[in-house]
Amino acid sequence: MDKTLRGAVEMSAAMTILGTIGFFVVLSGQTAINVVFWRCAFGAIALLLICALQGMLRRQITFRQIAIAALGGVAIVVNWAMLFSAYGNTSIGVATAVYNTQPFILVGFGALFLAERLSAAKLWWLSVAFLGVVLIVQAEPATDGTNYTFGIALALGAAFFWAVAALLAKKLAGTPPQLIALIQVCVGILMLAPFVTWNSLPDDGVAWGALITLGAVHTGLMYILMYGAVQKLPTHLQGAFSFVYPVVAILVDYVAFGQAIHVSQFFGTAAIILAAAGLTFGWTAFSRKTVTKATL
Repeated sequence: MDKTLRGAVEMSAAMTILGTIGFFVVLSGQTAINVVFWRCAFGAIALLLICALQGMLRRQITFRQIAIAALGGVAIVVNWAMLFSAYGNTSIGVATAVYNTQPFILVGFGALFLAERLSAAKLWWLSVAFLGVVLIVQAEPATDGTNYTFGIALALGAAFFWAVAALLAKKLAGTPPQLIALIQVCVGILMLAPFVTWNSLPDDGVAWGALITLGAVHTGLMYILMYGAVQKLPTHLQGAFSFVYPVVAILVDYVAFGQAIHVSQFFGTAAIILAAAGLTFGWTAFSRKTVTKATL
């Protein structure tokens, strides 16, 4: 199989797996804290095996790298907890759509901390994404409006902490991502163990199966597929396939739970995905041509 084609298949599979995460969170029947803890626990087992088989456990890693990865782990764990909590207050599809504002928060961090220039095109797409969030917030929720708004805030908070983790990851260039992920889930285990409700653990195989799947498949296998694809695909294709994630999440939400998207939510979601695509591919406000040759 052609290298690029294989990378495309791997990235599509990774993003499809990621898009189903909300289904397994709901299927587990556990609180967000419990879900994140068990995802970290089972994910740590899967990633430990992966790193051992790939010889990464013998790799030299500095204390500074461990510290940065651990700090990123704190951000990732908070990100997961907030996103999983958002599912129950809004819906999987809406929470995922709002969560996809993460690239814009990262752009803001780049301007604040890395002296990266905020171009007119970036500001334009930021405005489009903001409009999308406003449209989603203004939708008439089927549930209590206060919880709905809180769910939107949780999804935005999750996006913020994802951007924090991504910013820290920039300082770990050259460190195997599987090893970084292993450190991060181990941090998650230590962070959340005191807060797990041990007296209300799953009492059936379905719920435990969902938690094991979140750790082994949505963490371990997904990392293998995603980072394998990253090594084979040019940057612009990596960005293109990332949009499979919210689309699959919305479809899963509809098929599994019958959660239809309100007209306002639909246009808000479309605006966020369009804005994220525009930012990824460097589209200007009036042209879809990329601004640099590096993405061709």
